[in-house]
Amino acid sequence: METRRDVFQAIADPTRRAIILLLTVGAMTPNAIAEHFNSSRQAVSKHLQILTECDIVKQEQQGREIHYHLNAQKMKDIEKWLEQFKQLIAKRFDQLDSVLEQLKSKKR
Repeated sequence: METRRDVFQAIADPTRRAIILLLTVGAMTPNAIAEHFNSSRQAVSKHLQILTECDIVKQEQQGREIHYHLNAQKMKDIEKWLEQFKQLIAKRFDQLDSVLEQLKSKKR
């Protein structure tokens, strides 16, 4: 299935992030996922549809049931993309530390 939605918009929703956390433990049916929320089975199915369209979760037919499981590769791709920002922020904090140290030494 081709990715049709923006993955970052999909994970911006707290319910979808909670579903992702649930699926880190293992594959689950929509009914099993819905038991963890105060929303309808249909609402959970809509969240699962969005996550599936982003390729964050995969569907697997097992008999009459559909099991959803996390697509670890997609999560790694997201992490890789975010890593560049973590490095940039760390660099900026290091620069700030240097400036603060210089200010401290001038004050003495």
